[in-house]
Amino acid sequence: MTAADASPPQRGAGVDVDAVPLRHPGRWAAGVAIGVLAAMGVHSLVTNRNFQWGTVGDYLFAEPVLRGMWATVYLTVIAMAIGIVGGIVLAILRMSPNPVVAGAAWLYIWFFRGTPLLVQILFWSFIGALYPRLSLGIPFGPSLVSGDANHIVPLFAAAVLGLGLNEAAYMAEIVRAGINGVDAGQTEAASALGMSRALTLRRIVLPQAMRTIIPPTGNETISMLKTTSLVSVISYNELLNATRLIYARNFQTIPLLIVAALWYLALTSVLTVGQHQLERRFARGTLPRVGQRR
Repeated sequence: MTAADASPPQRGAGVDVDAVPLRHPGRWAAGVAIGVLAAMGVHSLVTNRNFQWGTVGDYLFAEPVLRGMWATVYLTVIAMAIGIVGGIVLAILRMSPNPVVAGAAWLYIWFFRGTPLLVQILFWSFIGALYPRLSLGIPFGPSLVSGDANHIVPLFAAAVLGLGLNEAAYMAEIVRAGINGVDAGQTEAASALGMSRALTLRRIVLPQAMRTIIPPTGNETISMLKTTSLVSVISYNELLNATRLIYARNFQTIPLLIVAALWYLALTSVLTVGQHQLERRFARGTLPRVGQRR
């Protein structure tokens, strides 16, 4: 037997290899534990009579609950509209080269992000205690129009102002992050072509920043839908307050809270699907693949 015959077999020479699959006992243990917990949860939902699923079914589509649900939707849409528009304006002001304008925008964001939203909602609902009459006129001069603050700022307006103005502070930082994520060369090229700052922002920067802005905006919208429940503290008849008024009369607290939770889950699921579609829309490449429609 020569030295060449004693050399080890070369890779790829048809040597049989016993492949042993990698075992993951931790995954199996975690899967079994989750399965057991899920089975226990389903068993509790089915067997625990305190859930009172019959009562849940009776009130799920009750007229007061549906009115509260639509009020929640209205609040979410209007507050997010105020938040998005205000956030864009604040972000632009925050990035202004004018230190006074940028400082004022920073002060607004600092205040509304630094105080609890519940306090802001309560503040707007009691604005009449601070300013009994609201007026519009010449600064430091005579007022042209005035009225009772409690009539000018009813519960709905207090809820919208509290939610919308607070949301604008958070959206301002989201929009600013999206704008800063766009390459500065885009702005320089637009400036070299003679485009104004406003036109550059509207036609060049914001469309590219949407990829970064859309996902957190979707999260803020879903969060806003649930945050509207805070306005129940001022007795505005949104979804949570509508169910609270019912169980205050019939003492069916748990079933009515389940009704509210089911509607919140349904609405947030719809918003989640909408967010996913928007993200897909703005995540498309600039050039379609061969055979793929834009």
